[in-house]
Amino acid sequence: MRVLALVPGGISDQLQFFPTLTTIQKAYPNADIAMVVEPSSKSAYRVSKAVSEIIPFDYRGQNSPSDWANLLGIIRDREFELALCASDRWEEGVLLWLSGIPTRIGYSTAKTPWLYTNTVTVDRQQYPANQYQALLEGLALPSPSAPIELNVPEGDITWADAQRQSLGVADSGYVLLYPGLNGQAEGYPEAGWLTIMDDFQDKQPQLPIVILETVDSEDMVAALRRQRNFKTLRAANLGQVAAMLAGANLAISPDSYVSQVAMALQVFIVVLQTTLSPALPPADGELRALAVRSGTNRLADLNPGDVLKQVWAG
Repeated sequence: MRVLALVPGGISDQLQFFPTLTTIQKAYPNADIAMVVEPSSKSAYRVSKAVSEIIPFDYRGQNSPSDWANLLGIIRDREFELALCASDRWEEGVLLWLSGIPTRIGYSTAKTPWLYTNTVTVDRQQYPANQYQALLEGLALPSPSAPIELNVPEGDITWADAQRQSLGVADSGYVLLYPGLNGQAEGYPEAGWLTIMDDFQDKQPQLPIVILETVDSEDMVAALRRQRNFKTLRAANLGQVAAMLAGANLAISPDSYVSQVAMALQVFIVVLQTTLSPALPPADGELRALAVRSGTNRLADLNPGDVLKQVWAG
């Protein structure tokens, strides 16, 4: 079976679609799956073996009729038998209707639900992974909560081992901090991170802190390094991020693709959230992910003392 999935959004959105991919593979072992994703989100599939083709498309861009026609041509050429659409916009509904794919599944909340052969209801208060899984109800497949399964390339694991040796944390373990996206207006502020890091150094001086720098967080990392002298690691791709997280004693991160990877790897993590953030998925066994909420819709209102209280209590 040739399957097409349209999943707008960032790397975190793609990671949360992984459980749906796993369910499809189990139901259709010979399924050939293609994804239409934002160009900046392609890197998510570095840690997945479920997808055979990535079709980049800028959902958020000012797409001309020719851009849509090009995408339609690609889809028609592949002769897909099944399409899953995680977008409520009318554009994707029209696109899939014109594609002629015989089974097209979308949400009942879509702007053009009549253009899908099957629609499903979804609880928007659920964690996004469960919302994606709900699409499978259109195939009469079970849609229970499922973990994110990652396949980290061997080269990234080897790279991470070398980095741990270079940083001098191979034997001691470490706390990995991801400070969040560059220029994120509602991100966690520099002062909060400095308070958390200083408290760790006071209470656990033998446990090194490693700040994770990615292309998304380089500005915040640079600001923190101007204030303190901490170990810093730059990861070039999601596989490297995953490999470094796998060796951490503890991770602290805003709700992001980094926290998604940590939960998938069952690394102990404290996730910084706001009142608008969805509840974390229930633990399957030992609790390893703990959400600390700000009490408002602003992450900056989260008191670092509340974060540290949960860290030391855990």
